[in-house]
Amino acid sequence: MSAAGRVAVVTGGGNGIGAAVAARLAAEGAGVVVVDRDGAAARRVAGQIGGTAIRADLATPEGTATAFARAEAAYGRIDLVHLNAGMLCGEPDLVRLDLDRYRSTMGVNVDAVVFGVRACVPALERAGGGAVLVTSSIAGLTPFDLDPVYAMTKHAVVGLVRALADGLHERGIRIAALCPDFVDTGFVEPYRGALAGAGEMLTVDAVAAAAVTELTAGRPGTVLVLRADRPPYPYAFAPVD
Repeated sequence: MSAAGRVAVVTGGGNGIGAAVAARLAAEGAGVVVVDRDGAAARRVAGQIGGTAIRADLATPEGTATAFARAEAAYGRIDLVHLNAGMLCGEPDLVRLDLDRYRSTMGVNVDAVVFGVRACVPALERAGGGAVLVTSSIAGLTPFDLDPVYAMTKHAVVGLVRALADGLHERGIRIAALCPDFVDTGFVEPYRGALAGAGEMLTVDAVAAAAVTELTAGRPGTVLVLRADRPPYPYAFAPVD
């Protein structure tokens, strides 16, 4: 599948990885719908790439369903979906965890993925098939003691993608997960001091290139690891007897 002539929806597309993926998809000839809870950011990115902006609260099933319905109505179809919206929790000590912040993190990082898949699969089937890419993190594969709740949500995303892959593939839909190491965006700003000396960070352009390649030419159930010091590679899970 080429991006040219396809319709792509990118959530969390108002900045960072999402904005870079949206720009790359548009440059390759896709019609792009930029979805973000920050409407101004979505409109800015959409204006820059000639796409369509939708403001939505993806942590709610109603907000997600409406966003995808509007995207399909605007272009007549949806072929590619990048479920990228995410947030940090920011508290390493669960005893001190603010429960409202916890619920918000779960809503954006987990609920929005579940609601996103639920909303986009019927549209992809109406288009004759397509692909879904979910942004997880290297924290979804390794311990991340600076933010254990964030790590939990990203492990959950990986598990969901792996569990859905075979069933969706039978319906003509590929789903995969993207697990980048730390990316040099404002998202990592709270941890920049702690990460000093940890090595080179990924650029958003490198992540966007890998994301678009995975969306258009990947394999079902792939969990793609991105590191600054090597090419992207699929994570190999140890078999369980």
